[in-house]
Amino acid sequence: MILNKNIAQQTAEYLLQINAIKLNPENPFIWASGWKSPIYCDNRIALSYPEVRTFLSKSIAHEIKVQFESDIVIAAVATGAIGIGMLVAQELNLPFIYVRPEPKKHGRQNQIEGSLDHGKKVVVIEDLISTGKSSLDAVIALKKAKADVMGCLLFSLMVSQLQIKLLKPQILAYKHFVIMKIYSRLQLHKIKYL
Repeated sequence: MILNKNIAQQTAEYLLQINAIKLNPENPFIWASGWKSPIYCDNRIALSYPEVRTFLSKSIAHEIKVQFESDIVIAAVATGAIGIGMLVAQELNLPFIYVRPEPKKHGRQNQIEGSLDHGKKVVVIEDLISTGKSSLDAVIALKKAKADVMGCLLFSLMVSQLQIKLLKPQILAYKHFVIMKIYSRLQLHKIKYL
């Protein structure tokens, strides 16, 4: 569910203006999920633009305040959501952690970086979702660490209505909110910045 249509509209405009969204129908991009797509969205580019990252972190922080209780930990899915997740945690003055796809092979072999007490309530921030695998892997790691996952806030959902049916059903079991759907926003804008 898109939380706020105005935020979704402004997010789409910003991402198009800074060239974070790329189209290449002749030579489709291969996503981490292995899917091929004519569209690629690199949300990390937003971190290079103070106006954009401030808008995003404040917007996401506001929605977290509205949707979730205040005694939570912000958890970002590595690596794409670390930057925006940390900014959101800073905006809310909340603890921050991030979850790697798998435990490190060296050092303390952590999968979760940061301090997380057993039973703490956690909201997961993901930068982009296609199949839901990385989000689900993060949630599973948090549950193994005895965290109470309250829900997921997705920066952008990069799937069509048909592909939503292919998302990992386990991730849809959690309360989840979407800042912007890439396909619907591109259709709305008619790709005016590309």
